[in-house]
Amino acid sequence: MTQQPRSDERRPASGGPKAAARNRAALVAAAREIYAEHGLDTPLSAIARRAGVGQGVLYRHFPDRAALALAVLEENVRQIERAAAADGADLPRVLGVLTWHQTESTAFVGVLHADGVASHSGTPAYAVALSQRIERALRRLLPAGHPLAAEPDDLMIAVGMVSGAVTGPTREQRERRALAAWRLLGVEVGPVRPFEE
Repeated sequence: MTQQPRSDERRPASGGPKAAARNRAALVAAAREIYAEHGLDTPLSAIARRAGVGQGVLYRHFPDRAALALAVLEENVRQIERAAAADGADLPRVLGVLTWHQTESTAFVGVLHADGVASHSGTPAYAVALSQRIERALRRLLPAGHPLAAEPDDLMIAVGMVSGAVTGPTREQRERRALAAWRLLGVEVGPVRPFEE
């Protein structure tokens, strides 16, 4: 005979807080991959399937499409901030991380343009805030006399220009174009890859 739990006993949730954190991380990773492959209009059910969770789990973490996209963008920005704060960080290395995100995410490219157009286009405040965080992370590494330090707006104008060059159906093509744009601007970029601690 199986014993039923007493009414004052709580059954553990399926995996508890650790599973919730894992599920959220899996959803953000799956969204990043799917957005890179198919764009932001991909059905949320495809993201849940890729993450290996049900749609109910997705909606517990992200009540709508915008919340999930914002979580992906937030993680992109956090990676750049961590790369900029890491021991031995330098501008070329962090620009390599930034360029990786540019080639992976169309939505991220839009965020990189947000600060310069906010007053004209009604750009959401979150996009402006994310763009400003990227600028602060990069500016801390900008050596005096660097070509991107000549005028206050030069850094993010250059980032926006490179973002505009990031086109093509494959990540490799987008990366090649991004690196060509940095080269034409006379800016050294380190290896194009995500930041790993």
